[in-house]
Amino acid sequence: MKTTACVGQPSWQFASSTVEAAITRLGGQLSPVRFHLPHGVVEPFAVAPWAEEKPADTPPMLQALRGDFFCAPFGGNENVYRGERHPAHGETASAPWRFESLRRGNGEVTLHLSLETRVRPGLVEKFIRLRDGETAVYCQHVLSGFAGRMNVGHHATLKFPAEPGSGHISTSRIQFGQVLPIAFEDPAKGGYSSLKQGAIFSRLDRVPMGNGKITDVSRYPARRGFEDLLMIVHESKSDFAWTAAAFPGKGYVWFALKDPRVLRSTVFWISNGGRHYPPWSGRHVDVMGIEDVTAYFHCGLAESARSNPVNRRGFPTSLKLSASTPLKVNYIMAVAAIPRGFERVKTVVPGEGRVTLLSTGGHRVTVPLDPDFLYS
Repeated sequence: MKTTACVGQPSWQFASSTVEAAITRLGGQLSPVRFHLPHGVVEPFAVAPWAEEKPADTPPMLQALRGDFFCAPFGGNENVYRGERHPAHGETASAPWRFESLRRGNGEVTLHLSLETRVRPGLVEKFIRLRDGETAVYCQHVLSGFAGRMNVGHHATLKFPAEPGSGHISTSRIQFGQVLPIAFEDPAKGGYSSLKQGAIFSRLDRVPMGNGKITDVSRYPARRGFEDLLMIVHESKSDFAWTAAAFPGKGYVWFALKDPRVLRSTVFWISNGGRHYPPWSGRHVDVMGIEDVTAYFHCGLAESARSNPVNRRGFPTSLKLSASTPLKVNYIMAVAAIPRGFERVKTVVPGEGRVTLLSTGGHRVTVPLDPDFLYS
């Protein structure tokens, strides 16, 4: 299967009856994705505004920056870990993937890509599945031949409507929440943050700011001119967790489903024009990364694998891989139409061949998809 140019990057394009998707050869980044809902087509994922430029001195991961991509190891990876120097978000986010197959049959299509990593030799296989009649994307990454500690994650980035507060964010039960405890941006270099460094919180609508005020992170866009990062740890008493962004003005909700035993936390990267250095140049706005991970914030492998304040609280920030046992990371992203008055997802209830979204106002939306995929 040949690649075709798609928003500045050679990409593989594939589709079901209800979803059209493209994934870049460079970094395996998934976007644009068009979901066909009863009231029209929606495209929730962001694509960097420089995607069709050729910015100088920009690493491959940022050249392609868009949508969702798999990170192993997740984060900046500025520090060496046991002789390993990984690029930002790992080779999985910045190296060229190899096409293996595109399979069609039984009402579904599955794209299979692979990547042989060099920094820590091993094989990563990517399977992206679409099913006719469903507005869901099933992602599976299989890591084979790796041994030792690894932090992993999905890096979904959404483009929000420009109207302040147009998106309503919610998650499954939060066990622990904290703003990044180190500086995220440096004003001397043209980067600015608004949240209180290291602040601990239990609710997204009550997060401390650096100026002493409290802000509602669950409503976005907000805080134009700032770049912030925070993380929550999901309750792990069950094997099902979720994140969601509802857009009442657009009539749809985006949501992601995961097994918190594999992806324990969610990093929120709030990017609203707070970076004034290239290639950002103050133009990356109204974007939020809702990044389901097992990691220590965005810091990288060294910080996630070693003792840190989060894993000392008993919350894992890395996984232990075995060369003889592949790791499977299964993840579902989906969208659904919502009725008038549906403001925010309160809970997601899995069922056989479906999930049901319940809103804070009592509305109920049933979405056909297979939650059992998370455990396959």
